[in-house]
Amino acid sequence: MKKLLGLVLALVVALAAYLLITPSPIDPLAWDAPASPALTGPLQANERLKDAELLARGQVHGPEDTAVDGQGRVYAGLRDGRIVRIGADTKIEPFADTKGRPLGMDFDANGNLIVADAYKGLLRLDPQGQIEVLTTEAEGVPFKFTDDLDIARDGTIYFSDASARFEQPQYLLDLLEARPHGRLLSYNPATKETRVLLKDLYFANGVALSAAEDFVLVNETYRYRITRYWLKGEKAGTHDIFIDNLPGLPDNLQGDRNGTFWVALPSPRKADIDKLHRAPWVKAQMAKLPRAFWPKPLSYGFAIALNEQGEITQSLHDSSGEHLRMVTSVKPVGDYLYFGSLDNDRIGKLKIR
Repeated sequence: MKKLLGLVLALVVALAAYLLITPSPIDPLAWDAPASPALTGPLQANERLKDAELLARGQVHGPEDTAVDGQGRVYAGLRDGRIVRIGADTKIEPFADTKGRPLGMDFDANGNLIVADAYKGLLRLDPQGQIEVLTTEAEGVPFKFTDDLDIARDGTIYFSDASARFEQPQYLLDLLEARPHGRLLSYNPATKETRVLLKDLYFANGVALSAAEDFVLVNETYRYRITRYWLKGEKAGTHDIFIDNLPGLPDNLQGDRNGTFWVALPSPRKADIDKLHRAPWVKAQMAKLPRAFWPKPLSYGFAIALNEQGEITQSLHDSSGEHLRMVTSVKPVGDYLYFGSLDNDRIGKLKIR
């Protein structure tokens, strides 16, 4: 017994010494998060995600976002940098390899696949899978974490750089630091000009245009909110909060151009994370430890729909997370929604109409 107590004491002393002498990788701020909204009304838990068909189950790893071409083929970017294509016969074939981490993606009017690659920047892939780098920096600041995008009818690409400080594997460090490192940008393919529309966003993530393209939305994942940037009208060039205090961490965002936005929520809110934000010193010490010691997200499938007034109209759930979990993208195409995931091994396909 004495040997065991001695061993425990030695481990505690060693841990204390490690925390004392090791610099933290973050410089965290305190934040007092608002109370999480109750899952009532349109947020009432249901199991609708369990009705989704599962594509490529066990054959893909981390299909964070998807895109569907004119032939109905589904494209997905994987953790190892590959982009694969799934045909109507569910056969999987290689399409391209960015050698990075493809995240948000969508097709432009010419059939090119536009990809936000976390490491490589904003890319354009032609129908044969040939890759062209469109832009990698703005105002002299390189992109650190190119994340999501949407494409206007005039060809302008609106996209996000989630963090100017942390790269994709370190996204949880950005969460703990609670400082605004993200940007919303635009790229004009005709002039090749990259513009910064908004700075100082708290992890700039999903991007989506309104039906009239008079505003563009960007998710601020680590503030549980969505910010609106006005493109037209009297408010053009200004921004405001579209919706605040969401019930989960908003990831990718996609509009159906009919007045509905779909928001992927990889995890519902957790009270321990919200409380942790009040203690920056504790966050600084936690960041030094292996991820095994950090709070874990819930295994849960979650997505919500918003109208253009910023109101939640419906939600989709898989409370067990066994069918679909950590949903990071919801892509509306025709009568279906396609669900991507940062770390799951499948793509969901749910008939919504």
